[in-house]
Amino acid sequence: MYQKILIALDNTASDAALLAQVGKLAALLQSEVLLVHVADGWAARNFDRFQLAESEEMKEDRRYLDETAEKLKSTHGLAVGTRLALGNPPDEILKVAYAETCDLIAMASHGHKFLGDIWHGSTINRVRHNTNITILIVRAERK
Repeated sequence: MYQKILIALDNTASDAALLAQVGKLAALLQSEVLLVHVADGWAARNFDRFQLAESEEMKEDRRYLDETAEKLKSTHGLAVGTRLALGNPPDEILKVAYAETCDLIAMASHGHKFLGDIWHGSTINRVRHNTNITILIVRAERK
């Protein structure tokens, strides 16, 4: 059914709920998993333009992706790849999903309310309105 699942991570507590649910699904379907995090700080957004060195934030993001991939592999026995993308999260998630021929995009919902979505923007809304790839949204636990 789903051959390759892109899991969009944001390096927050909401990733735990997303990984737990999608890890089980991927194991059941024997799907390949691609973990994607989009670094969107100033250095990441201007990395190519100014030929910058990788920032500490980007290095930490790579470590997080690698550690998370190892946990998924050992917990669920999955084939897991990683990708650190740079720039605008919705645009980069879609670029990677199409380039890697993913047939499911999994994302966590943070549960922002109206003003929170306006202030923070809604990556999920921008992704869902600009793709024909199936999207799975997992609700993060509320604190």
